[in-house]
Amino acid sequence: MIYKRGKVYWYKFMWQGELVRESTKQGNDKVARQMESAHRTSLAKGEVGIREKKIVPTLAEFVRSRFLPWAESVFAAKPKTWLWYRNGVRRLLSFVPLADLRLSEFTGESVASYVAHRQSNGLEVSSINRELQVLRRSLHLAVEWGAIDAAPKIRMLTGERHRERVVTPEEEAKYLAAAPEPLASVAAVLADTGLRPDECFRLRWEAITWLNGRYGSLLVTHGKTNAARRVLPMTPRVRAILESRWERDGNPSEGWAWSGPTRSGHVEPSSLKKQHRKALTLSKVRPFVLYSLRHTFLTRLGESGCDAWTLARIAGHSSIGISTRYVHPSEDAVLAAVERLGRHKIGHNDKHALPNADGNSTLTH
Repeated sequence: MIYKRGKVYWYKFMWQGELVRESTKQGNDKVARQMESAHRTSLAKGEVGIREKKIVPTLAEFVRSRFLPWAESVFAAKPKTWLWYRNGVRRLLSFVPLADLRLSEFTGESVASYVAHRQSNGLEVSSINRELQVLRRSLHLAVEWGAIDAAPKIRMLTGERHRERVVTPEEEAKYLAAAPEPLASVAAVLADTGLRPDECFRLRWEAITWLNGRYGSLLVTHGKTNAARRVLPMTPRVRAILESRWERDGNPSEGWAWSGPTRSGHVEPSSLKKQHRKALTLSKVRPFVLYSLRHTFLTRLGESGCDAWTLARIAGHSSIGISTRYVHPSEDAVLAAVERLGRHKIGHNDKHALPNADGNSTLTH
C-alpha cells in the first residue's frame, strides 16, 4: 500500500514476515505505486534482498552528532538562540531514560514520563514547554534527515503563564523616579517604543536618524524574527534620552547606544537585574519584568485605536494573530466601519431607492 506523508508518498508491505517500508520521494501517486510494484517484483525474482535496517541512533547520539552542530551553524549570528537550543538539549539529556531511548522508540508515553519528571522538580509549565519545543524540533529534523520514518506528536502543556502584566501610568512614573541610570533611560525607551529588551540593548548610533519624521527615527536591525527589522519613529522623550547620551559620548557616528563593560560591549539583561530589583523595592510597584514594558506599550497602542496590521508592523510581529491580542474594537468602531462600507456601496449617491407601503420602490432625494 502507498500513503502520503507530507508532500511525498511512501509504500509499505509485508515480505516473508518482515515489513518493508520506504519513501518514494515522489509526489505523484501513480509513480509511487509503480515503485512499490517494482520493489515487490525485484524481491520475488531474487534480484534484491530485504534491505538491512539502518541502526537508529539514541536521542543522545543524534543531538550530539547532528542536531547541536546544525543549531550552532544555523544560529551563528544569533548566539542567544543557539544557547537556547544547547541548554534545552542539556536538560533533555539529563533525564537518562529519555537520552538513551532510540529515536524510533519515542512515544507519547515516553514524552509524558519526561514531563512528569520535570514537574516533580517543581518546574513551571513555560519552562517545560520550552524544553519540549527543543525535543520536537530535533525529532522533526530526524525525520527530515532520514534518521527515522516518523516522529510522535508532541503537545505543549496548557496553563502557561504569559507576560501580560500591564504597567499603569502611575506605576511607570513611580518606577522611573526610583530607577537609577542606565535602567531609567532603558525603561523609558521600552515604554515609548515597544522594543524587545534585547533589541533596545543592541541599538547602535548608526541606526539612529535625527532628521526622519518629527523627532527622528531608529532602525531595528536585529530581532527575534525577520519581521523584527523595522523603522520606528521616536517620541520626544526617546529623542531627548538618546540625544543626551549621544552628546555625552561625543557625538559618535557608530557604536553601541547602550555601551557597557560586558563581553558584548553593550548593556545586557544581567547588567540591569540588581537595579531593576532595587527600583521595584523603592517604588513599591507590583513586580514586573522589563519585557512587560513592551506589552504595556502595545496594549496602550491597541487601546488608542491602532489597527492590527499597523500594530504588527510597529511591534515586529511575524504573525498578525499575535497582534490581534492587543486590538479590541469597541462597538462604536464596529458601527462606524459598517457605516463606511454602506457609503461605499451606494457610491455617495443622493438618490436611494426605498420601499413604500405597497412594496414598490420609490426614489428619494
